[in-house]
Amino acid sequence: MIAEHAVAEGPQRRVVLISGAAGGIGSATADRFAAGGWNVALTDLDVPGLSDVAERLKRLDRLVGVFPGDLRSVSTCQEVVREAASASGRLDCLVSAAGVWTEGPADETREADWDRVLDVNLKALFFLAAAAIPHLAASAGSIVNLSSDAGIQGVAGAAVYSASKGAVTNLTRALALELAPRGVRVNAVCPGDVDTPMLRAQATDFGGDDPAGYLESLLQQYPQADRARFVAAEEVAELIWYLAQDRATPITGANLSIDFGISAGVQ
Repeated sequence: MIAEHAVAEGPQRRVVLISGAAGGIGSATADRFAAGGWNVALTDLDVPGLSDVAERLKRLDRLVGVFPGDLRSVSTCQEVVREAASASGRLDCLVSAAGVWTEGPADETREADWDRVLDVNLKALFFLAAAAIPHLAASAGSIVNLSSDAGIQGVAGAAVYSASKGAVTNLTRALALELAPRGVRVNAVCPGDVDTPMLRAQATDFGGDDPAGYLESLLQQYPQADRARFVAAEEVAELIWYLAQDRATPITGANLSIDFGISAGVQ
């Protein structure tokens, strides 16, 4: 289930484990930490996508290893953390970027859709964090969760996704309070729509015969009017990177919006 592909030298380098590392935000985050001199461990269900990210990190000598697996399983979460920490000798940050989207009327929601979204967006995030806590306490490390603007405000037609991300938002606060005495910080970033393959797939899956129109309708919700654009994955990665640094030590229990203001209130 889990295959280690490479181990970088240098046990004193800080180490980050990133879930959803094959996705747009996850891969951009891997690149940002590597550029900042950290070693990076990767996990995702998308093995080909992981391989692409891993190749970039290998060239920089920043790859701890690739640990693919289905994180909806608690035992897999535990195994991924154990293997990543063993390969690197330490763990300084956990970034939980794995996530899936669904939308549609609440009264048409299938149990399988509920289970899939909550298992990936919430259950996996929680049990990765639970497994990582002892390692992060040893390094005075941090956790950065991926929430969403939908974790701050309800999104009509996306009740299941909003439920999952609202839970992430409050879970972040609860873990921050619980882990503060052990020196572990816990924060979340809450992006709006991010220009990634996931967003384009969302438009294809839920935009009917007009994916471009679906994306345009999203942009019409932004207060920038004709200047509106989607958030870049690299912009989200930069915020995640900042939250993992020592200069961010006073920041814990925060859910930081990066959404062009769409969650700030009604225009």
